[in-house]
Amino acid sequence: MNPDKKIIINGLLDRVNASPYLIVIDYTGLTVQQFTELRNRLGAGGANCTVAKKTYMRKALAEAGMPDIGADLTGQMAYVMGDAEVFSAAKVIKNFEKEFKKPEMKVGILGNAILDAEALKSIADIPSREAVLSQLLATILEPATRIARVVKNKFNPDGDDSADEAPAAAVAEVEAPAPAAEAPAAEAEAPAAE
Repeated sequence: MNPDKKIIINGLLDRVNASPYLIVIDYTGLTVQQFTELRNRLGAGGANCTVAKKTYMRKALAEAGMPDIGADLTGQMAYVMGDAEVFSAAKVIKNFEKEFKKPEMKVGILGNAILDAEALKSIADIPSREAVLSQLLATILEPATRIARVVKNKFNPDGDDSADEAPAAAVAEVEAPAPAAEAPAAEAEAPAAE
């Protein structure tokens, strides 16, 4: 094998091994500016888009022990790989396709599973890890938020902004209640002194 070809295949092999996924897109019809924009959007999400000969990619995938997707490699192919989540890359490609009617997702590999275009589009609809975590946090905090509202309404039923003063006054009353027997006696002594 030509040493130059071996260098290219080894470069592809390194990228394939470093990425948990591979998305194959057909970029036929994209202008240079559109392709550059696609690469920039993918790069912002932690993915990269590589153009290579199909035979080189087939060899790299075979050397990596990945499934054979050679039958799906038709047209002008580009390969999206990255170190981030597959969801963000698939979402960028899907949104780009909605905007420009190109590129077309052909096939993908996630782990050792082969995914068709429909599966890749479904993956694009899954929220990112951060979005799922924020939804989980909101769900966990919901009971505490409801309790806080009930407590606030208990001490501030009119809806004034004096909600901060009401709990403090209520706590003061509970901590130091005035004895009922001493208060009338003090009132009775005051007029007699005059």
